[in-house]
Amino acid sequence: MRAVVQRVTQASVAIDGEQVAHIGCGLLILLGVTEGDTQEDVEWLAGKIARMRIFADEAQAMNRSITDVGGQALVVSQFTLYASTRKGNRPSFIGAARPETAVPLYEAFVEQLTLETGRPVPTGRFGADMQVSLVNDGPVTIIIDTKSRE
Repeated sequence: MRAVVQRVTQASVAIDGEQVAHIGCGLLILLGVTEGDTQEDVEWLAGKIARMRIFADEAQAMNRSITDVGGQALVVSQFTLYASTRKGNRPSFIGAARPETAVPLYEAFVEQLTLETGRPVPTGRFGADMQVSLVNDGPVTIIIDTKSRE
């Protein structure tokens, strides 16, 4: 699994001009799933994100997690995180998991993140053409790949 985690002051997802999800202060998480990902990846990644200290404390040092600040998380599926650009100018997405693999793991990630943060986690819609809006705070953008955790 691969996640692009962005600290935001607000973020939203619209589909066909209708807003389907919105958060205030928190994290926008773009999530990609590849073949071979497992429930263990889901649990590790959700825990890592929930405990990641990227919010400011009183001294303006990044010492607080999303749960420490009472922030929200918004998760958006994004198969393009597994784009390969090695050959030519047209990206290949062969590294992205097929929907029958990706959807259950995406849903499990959202469920696990809900457990880890103790708050509901709004989402985009898997496979939809979405318009994602955000105000990146900092900016802080972190890429996490479960295959690089060791």
